[in-house]
Amino acid sequence: MRAAKLRVGGLAPLSTCDWPGELVATVFCQGCPWNCRYCHNPHLIPPGAETALDWDEVLAFLETRRGLLDGVVFSGGEPTLQAALPQAIRETRALGFRIGLHTGGPYPARLEAVLPLLDWIGYDVKAPFGEYERITGVPGSGDKARAGLEMVLKSGVECDIRTTEYEPVLDGPALARLADDLATMGVMSFRLQPYRAVGCVDA
Repeated sequence: MRAAKLRVGGLAPLSTCDWPGELVATVFCQGCPWNCRYCHNPHLIPPGAETALDWDEVLAFLETRRGLLDGVVFSGGEPTLQAALPQAIRETRALGFRIGLHTGGPYPARLEAVLPLLDWIGYDVKAPFGEYERITGVPGSGDKARAGLEMVLKSGVECDIRTTEYEPVLDGPALARLADDLATMGVMSFRLQPYRAVGCVDA
């Protein structure tokens, strides 16, 4: 019996911002265990939602972009939620693409399993690790995020650590506490990205 295929919630055929400095296609994976209040892709949160694209269709599209794109980014949702992610990455790499991953680290063991397959990671740090629940709505999520980031830092895979800046849920003092958390891990700088109201369903 064939293993389950990646569930795809969307595809950006060309992106210049999802992997800084690279021309990529971005695959949006369906499903996320967190419910971040400022999420601008809330339709990707339910794991069982209907999807418009089949993974085989995505592979067929990527076949036509060989030699034209630098890489493929798996985004979400949260890509590591899906057991099919490692195989999807292998199939994409077999086409000659470099591989990027967007993750918040909710599944450290699954993230560790795919690290050898990655060329770049965009790691979303939501808040000081002890304050994650007010962003994600999930108790203990900060512990998972910290463990995932520790694995990424040890792996040596190129990583862009970034945080969504939105004062009503993450003010200046909280950002300072986050900077202290990251400094204890050896991270001396991280990138702030602006909150996007488009798509957000939390008033």
